[in-house]
Amino acid sequence: MSNHLVVTAMGADRPGIVSKFARLASECDCDIVDSRMALFGNEFTLIMMLAGSWPAITKMETSLPSLSVELELLTVMKRTSKHTPQNYISRLNIAFSGRDQRGTMKKITQFMAERSLDIAAVKSHAEEDESGNPTQNIQLTINVPEKVDVDKLEVGISELATELTLECTIERMQGVES
Repeated sequence: MSNHLVVTAMGADRPGIVSKFARLASECDCDIVDSRMALFGNEFTLIMMLAGSWPAITKMETSLPSLSVELELLTVMKRTSKHTPQNYISRLNIAFSGRDQRGTMKKITQFMAERSLDIAAVKSHAEEDESGNPTQNIQLTINVPEKVDVDKLEVGISELATELTLECTIERMQGVES
C-alpha cells in the first residue's frame, strides 16, 4: 500500500530546481504521482504529490529541509491519502475574458460555491491588450454533481458573465470521474 506526501515549494526561479526535487524523490524511493509548476512574477512555485512506503515518505520528510535551505526555497509538507474519485454527471470547461475588474474572481467562485460545485482547476491571467487596457482571462474546470441541472447551470453562468460584462464560453464534457 502506498502512502502519500504533498510538497509545496516557492522561491526565486533558477535552472535545476525541478531536477533536484526529482533526484531527491528518487533517492528517497518515492514516486512523483502528480505535480504542477508555475512562475508568478520571478517566483518559482511547485506542488507535487509523492507516493511510497512509510519509510520512504519519512526519509523524504527528513531530507527535504536541507534541500530547501540549499535552494533557498520555502517548503511545506503534509501527509495525505490517495484521492478518491467521485462520479460527476458532467464536467464544464468555462472561459471568461474581458476587461479586468476587481472582484471578478470573488463573484465567480461565490457563484460556484453557492451551487455546491466542485472546482477542479482554475487558471487566471491579467494583462494589457494592444491598446493598453487591462484585460483578464479566467479558465475554470467544474465538476457537476447529479443534483444540478446542467442546462440551468449553463444559463446561470452565461447570466453571470453578462452581469460581469465578460465574454464566456462553456464546453460540456459528459460522464466524468474526478
